[in-house]
Amino acid sequence: MTTRQTSWIPAIIAGIIATTISYAGPLVIVFQAAQGLEPGVVASWIWAISIGSGVLGIAMSWRWRVPIVVAWSAPGSALLVTMLPQTDFATAVGAYIVANIAVLVVGASGAFDRLMKRLPAAITAAMLAGILFRFVIDMIGAVPSAPVMVIAMIAAFFAGRVIAPRYAVVAVLLTGVAVTMLEGGLTGAIGTPRLTLPVWTTPHFDWAATASIALPLSVVALTGQFLPGIAVLRAAGYDQPAARPIVSASAFGSILLAPFGCHGLNLAAFTAAICLGPDAHPDPAKRYIAGIAGGVTYLIFGAFAATVLALFATLPKTLIAALAGLALFPVVSGSLSTALRAEGGRDGALVTFAVSASGMTLAGLGSAFWGLVFGLAVHLLQTLAARPARAAAT
Repeated sequence: MTTRQTSWIPAIIAGIIATTISYAGPLVIVFQAAQGLEPGVVASWIWAISIGSGVLGIAMSWRWRVPIVVAWSAPGSALLVTMLPQTDFATAVGAYIVANIAVLVVGASGAFDRLMKRLPAAITAAMLAGILFRFVIDMIGAVPSAPVMVIAMIAAFFAGRVIAPRYAVVAVLLTGVAVTMLEGGLTGAIGTPRLTLPVWTTPHFDWAATASIALPLSVVALTGQFLPGIAVLRAAGYDQPAARPIVSASAFGSILLAPFGCHGLNLAAFTAAICLGPDAHPDPAKRYIAGIAGGVTYLIFGAFAATVLALFATLPKTLIAALAGLALFPVVSGSLSTALRAEGGRDGALVTFAVSASGMTLAGLGSAFWGLVFGLAVHLLQTLAARPARAAAT
């Protein structure tokens, strides 16, 4: 084996690890959101987001020679946990299409950066924190049901955050599975791995679902996924490609795959960092191999989506709840920090967080939508009220 080939091995391993972490954490949220759906539809959902992430990641990494890691939106999946039980799946698919058309328009028009500058960061961060906060609460609520397992998982998570932050979620999953096996809590059988065939769902369009699901889903994708994803790329020294082709290609792929269950594909941020550093490859120009390796891993997992689904079905619900809460804990923590950082915008941010976390439904529209509306209203009211005071001071 040549030195050049050997130097590619860490990049390949980095890509595989990044994809595996996506399945250890964000996929759990999809699994929760899909409760009550037919197994074939759920397997198709996993197939769609996996194949889409794989194809886009390989294509864009190869095109620009940059390690681009694509994934599905974990916050978007979390939004669906509360929405899907109240919405027909065909209607949800219609909302997915509308949401990604909105993202495509923003991306293709080049309005992404302008939109992000106009939308208060504190409000969008508070909405994201509110959507995800219930998962942290559910994690704590799982302690009485399985105290040994959940406490062991929590300990593994916070120890992992200090020792090896990138692999903390993997450590949590392994700890939970190990304790469950020792307690004899694994149920069911995975069976023989088999290829998964996607299931088509004809979309149905409904204005209430579009407002309740599509608007928050598109906002979360742009602010909670694409924005940090682009920031991570830039921080790693990759000034190209521009945001426009990445956002546009991801949205277009999401629209095509929506009838098979895909709720949205976007840039990864946390897992992408694994592929962007010198540990993946000392030469930044060669790290794109990590993006391609991650994409190939997605394709393999997606091809056997039904087996992946069966694997998660063997795990106790308390383990899934704890894993989901811990996987989203850093996102909630970071979002709350951003939401409450600016003293002048705290009132609007707190209103957004409280309404989004409440789970309320008003006029058929969900709490994430109203959290955004009420928070922006408070922000606008206080901004207008402050103008006379500033004018008098000058």
